[in-house]
Amino acid sequence: MSSDYKFQGWLGMDADSVNGKMVWKQFEPKPFDEAEDIDIRITHCGICGSDLHTLRSGWGQTAYPVCVGHEIVGHAVRVGSKVKGIKVGDRVGVGAQSYACHNRNGDCEACADDWTPHCRTTVGTYGAKWPDGSKSMGGYADYWRGSSSCVIKIPDEIPSDQAAPMLCGGITAVKPLFQYNAGHGKRVGVIGIGGLGHYGILGAKALGCEQIVAISRSSAKKADAMKMGATGFIATDEDRDWASKHAGSLDLIVSTVSSPKLPLEQYLRLLRLHGTFVQVGAPEDKLPSVSAFSLIGNHCSIAGSMIGSPNDIRKMLDLFVKKGVHTWNNNYPMKDANQALRDFEAGKPRYRLVLVNEQHLK
Repeated sequence: MSSDYKFQGWLGMDADSVNGKMVWKQFEPKPFDEAEDIDIRITHCGICGSDLHTLRSGWGQTAYPVCVGHEIVGHAVRVGSKVKGIKVGDRVGVGAQSYACHNRNGDCEACADDWTPHCRTTVGTYGAKWPDGSKSMGGYADYWRGSSSCVIKIPDEIPSDQAAPMLCGGITAVKPLFQYNAGHGKRVGVIGIGGLGHYGILGAKALGCEQIVAISRSSAKKADAMKMGATGFIATDEDRDWASKHAGSLDLIVSTVSSPKLPLEQYLRLLRLHGTFVQVGAPEDKLPSVSAFSLIGNHCSIAGSMIGSPNDIRKMLDLFVKKGVHTWNNNYPMKDANQALRDFEAGKPRYRLVLVNEQHLK
């Protein structure tokens, strides 16, 4: 089965592309695996901070040209013969991971325990290499091609523009809530009220947490945070004694900020005995150092977390459907992707930006 469509998208040709200088060009997708691959006709693609880090080579040298975008929703237009549960015409999505082995050979500890993001043979949705050596290309494009192993069906109840950013941004913030049993009786703090942080608040509310404290440098987003479900707010630049006033008040903190200057030791003071601080934001520089006594004095832990497995994403989507959770997003036409990047850098999103392929909505 051959395709009669072209793969075209916004390509970053060098580090300057992050400044709204991507170029619309045709590119060569991976060869189609007639057994296991899927082609998606893209209708929506969220803009993630990872896209900008990659475009500017902030996390290491990017192999240009690159088509970023790993919050992809659209319709399956070509489906491999051995793909189960997805057929042509289904509304589907793929997040930051495009391939995992799912322990098919019985030797992948990560996949055996449903930690597929840590699969030894994982392939990222863009900027990575497929086993055949071809480059993975993302969703700022008309079509996406890749393995079906991490493609999921989107529930009918969630509109595509809201579902797309959930596939990376949403699960990045919600996965640690799942992992550390956030829910009734738990007191949760969310640092950073941006694209990730807003999902942290929405997720904590959906899980029924007793207290949800939004933490930001200023109170500019306080009203929004409270509408999302926060029960408290800390503005660290507006109260010099914030760490003392709120010491020992939280069971779990999810830090979504990507700054190497975060006041980590002060944040750790907010934890209750045996509390956990989870970092999901990924700055381009190192995190600050901490005194050992910041950890041993309260028997607290620092952990990291990234995205989630397809099963985690399904669990999150089911929760969001059940609790009526809606993404706070701003939509841009796909043709305006460069302007969307500039607006993202300027801090304008409230709270996720989504590119809409309007020609594919007809």
